[in-house]
Amino acid sequence: MNGATDPLAACRLCPRRCGVNRRIGQTGYCGAAAHPRIFRHGPHFGEEPPLTGAKGSGAIFFSHCTLRCLYCQNYPWSQLHEGEDYDIPRLTAIFGALAEQGCHNWNLVSPTPWLPQIRAALTPLFRAGVRIPIIYNTSGFEATETLAAYADLIDIALVDLRYASEETAREGSDGAGYVAAARACVEWFWKHLGPLRTDAAERASRGTICRLLVLPGRAHEAVASLRWLADRVGTAVHVSVMSQYTPVYRATARPAWNRALTADEYGAVTDTVGEL
Repeated sequence: MNGATDPLAACRLCPRRCGVNRRIGQTGYCGAAAHPRIFRHGPHFGEEPPLTGAKGSGAIFFSHCTLRCLYCQNYPWSQLHEGEDYDIPRLTAIFGALAEQGCHNWNLVSPTPWLPQIRAALTPLFRAGVRIPIIYNTSGFEATETLAAYADLIDIALVDLRYASEETAREGSDGAGYVAAARACVEWFWKHLGPLRTDAAERASRGTICRLLVLPGRAHEAVASLRWLADRVGTAVHVSVMSQYTPVYRATARPAWNRALTADEYGAVTDTVGEL
């Protein structure tokens, strides 16, 4: 196969479009090669309540990432590339085990570099009639053409809208082009998935949740993102306004990033939620 038929032969899955041949060991910005690398998997109770339910979200924390956030709490596997490589049958077994344990969904955490392998692993389960909702858990730094190509793997979007300023995106995450990419990503999810839908037990089955992590000194960006959401997507979208920023990893040595969020900063964002 070549790049026209094999996305790993000339990888352009994320907006960086590195074009490397991962099949022969080449790696681009994120460092991902051909075999899926996973740091941890199992029932997870740290997501929003409609996703975790009583038995947990079936999370798979994939290694490697298309961003390099100064403050990433997952940096051992997102940036230092820790984890174990899996072949497709073993990845299928993980998905099957999570479903058998009663997890309410498959939660793909940072799946973008691994979408072809994820589809290959899930296909045997789909054919056997094993199917639970799939969460696409993403930073928002996505290419909409990739989302369209793998729409069969997206039932619920759990998507960040982290920045409203390109300067901040570059400083905080080496994310040139993040704002435009993330906003296009959110609009794509909204168009294709719509608002969050839940069952009688209030467990999510389909739809969009947009996360806004409020950053120290940059609450105004979260406010700007909320106003953009209200204007371009509408106020029916579920938002998760997050206050848990913690200065870890490289943020500990960076002025303005090396402190916690204040109550006033978080309050400015939640006040905007109420206003809108």
